[in-house]
Amino acid sequence: MNAVYEPWSAARCTEIIESHSHVEGGVIVILHAIQDAFGYVPEPAIPMIAQARNLSRAEVHGVFTFYHDFRHEPAGKRVLKICRAEACQAAGGDALAARAEQSLGVKLGHTTADDRVTLEPIYCLGLCATAPSAMLDGKLVGRLDEKRMDALVAEAQR
Repeated sequence: MNAVYEPWSAARCTEIIESHSHVEGGVIVILHAIQDAFGYVPEPAIPMIAQARNLSRAEVHGVFTFYHDFRHEPAGKRVLKICRAEACQAAGGDALAARAEQSLGVKLGHTTADDRVTLEPIYCLGLCATAPSAMLDGKLVGRLDEKRMDALVAEAQR
């Protein structure tokens, strides 16, 4: 799955915020909707949400920065998330994360120079019984080993 995002537009952002005006305490829902539309949450969206929700910018920024799933900048065409939680680390996740970083030439939290793949850490996919785990564009993959990680990285680069 290759995601196609809309270019940033304040008018579109306003439309998204207004479409969620009925959702009580819906800051997280709005942030997700904005990220789904643009691929990230542009900085100008934070004060727009704050104003619409009668919150301070700091409150909205606090929600935005608390959750690792929200991005400050556009992601690559594919997003590979590697679980960095304790069960995955105990099952060899550190070595697999390093292997993915080396294969892609980027550290966790960064996008390849060709904008093809964003490599992100994620803190528990709920697959502890099949650790180490990862997720490529929302597709969960467990029981990773070097061979399966290499195949996952290759799939991400296609």
